Amino acid sequence: MKTPEQLKYTETHEWVSSEADGTLAVGITDHAQEVLGDMVFLELPQIGKRYAQGEACAVIESVKAASDINMPVAGVVVAVNDDLAKAPEQVNADAYAAWMFKIKPDNAGDLDSLMDAAAYAGHAAN
Repeated sequence: MKTPEQLKYTETHEWVSSEADGTLAVGITDHAQEVLGDMVFLELPQIGKRYAQGEACAVIESVKAASDINMPVAGVVVAVNDDLAKAPEQVNADAYAAWMFKIKPDNAGDLDSLMDAAAYAGHAAN
């Protein structure tokens, strides 16, 4: 299981990348895509909509199951990856290159509440 050191992680298996412009890119972890299997559908959140931390904001479906994607920190969706929605199997090819949406966080400090790579690796192993 790959767990890039520079990312932050949620208990519900989302990864978060801090972008240069202050936004956060969000996707699902390598562990999550392995558990779910081959991705077949992705429903992205609405640009401009504000979500609370932990709120379901997107859905990914695989041949095995559908799973909610949760907002890692409170914020507003500022971009979605339409290319990924058209080819969700890209998540299986490289989960960490396949960002799903970007958010402008309400409070950048909320990122500190997320797990680092070591903590997430331990969480995912359980």
